[in-house]
Amino acid sequence: MEAGLACYAHGGFLPNISSQHSASLVLSSPSISPSFNSKVLKPSSLFGESLRTVPKSSIKVLRTKSSLLPRCEIGDSLEEFLTKSIPDRGLIALLLSMGEALRTISFKVKTASCGGTACVNSFGDEQLAVDMLADKLLFEALTYSHFCKYACSEEVPELQDMGGPVQGGFSVAFDPLDGSSIVDTNFTVGTIFGVWPGDKLTGVTGRDQVAAAMGIYGPRTTYVLALKDVPGTHEFLLLDEGKWQHVKETTEIVEGKLFSPGNLRATFDNPEYNKLINFYVKEKYTLRYTGGMVPDVNQIIVKEKGIFTNVTSPTSKAKLRLLFEVAPLGFLIEKAGGYSSDGTQSVLDKVIKNLDDRTQVAYGSKNEIIRFEETLYGSSRLKEAVPVAA
Repeated sequence: MEAGLACYAHGGFLPNISSQHSASLVLSSPSISPSFNSKVLKPSSLFGESLRTVPKSSIKVLRTKSSLLPRCEIGDSLEEFLTKSIPDRGLIALLLSMGEALRTISFKVKTASCGGTACVNSFGDEQLAVDMLADKLLFEALTYSHFCKYACSEEVPELQDMGGPVQGGFSVAFDPLDGSSIVDTNFTVGTIFGVWPGDKLTGVTGRDQVAAAMGIYGPRTTYVLALKDVPGTHEFLLLDEGKWQHVKETTEIVEGKLFSPGNLRATFDNPEYNKLINFYVKEKYTLRYTGGMVPDVNQIIVKEKGIFTNVTSPTSKAKLRLLFEVAPLGFLIEKAGGYSSDGTQSVLDKVIKNLDDRTQVAYGSKNEIIRFEETLYGSSRLKEAVPVAA
């Protein structure tokens, strides 16, 4: 049974990179929609080198000949993992393209020059704040994947036509650099994205995603990925030679006294949230809060325990966007064996009506989500025989 891909997939790329700092992308580039608000991306590589284009007719793909894909293993490369996990070569090309962008963003964040107001780095001949640079890199990668129909981001919250097909293609929403305000303090930051089939990013739910991922730029750079039809949430480590290696699979979030409380100002006029926070303190939970949503949610997956909360109040409205942040992270948490909630339901069941929809959220183990829902609203959809109220 053949289960591998050649170096290219319908214009997407599956390179073996020898250097994190010298890789160029070998792709062909469809045009970007005239409405794309990025000052028109030039055909440059993610590191500023020229792109070589190849005709699509010269691109060869080795298709899987069996629906029984081989088992994924720790130590696999990202290409090997995806090839073993999913038969859809379009989704493989898209996720590998995003992996290239994440690797480049990591390098750009680590080499950014930070002043009093922003951290900047170069993109071609431009000097850009790193969040805008990350935004451009991700849009460029999605274009070059050839399988993205529409994309939008927190920085460009309008649908952009990436030139991919509707049938067999995907739409992607992303937060290019979550935590960009703490880059200058050298805290961990990250990228969040969700992938939906076809050409719709509204009128859908988080449960409709076929994949979601985070890029985490800290002491290590990791690519944390979940696929709809593959159990678990999977962590890939960026090695020195530029290769993504599968290093961890998370399938269960257990109980543990670790909490990460966002938007604490809401405790001033939300007595239920104040009660919940006091419970964590009284019960001697360990506080692990960075101010960045990506590292705070990622620690639940890595530590396989804990609770993250971001709650609203009458004077402290919701800031987290359902499409760009909450739904993709909810997908990652629930695939890892955890639970999510907006107070009454899983965030994956919330219909995305507008690109800018916002919500409160909690992620964590089952009992922690029961406690969250019961404390804030008096009951829990996950309630079992023994109550777990604060």
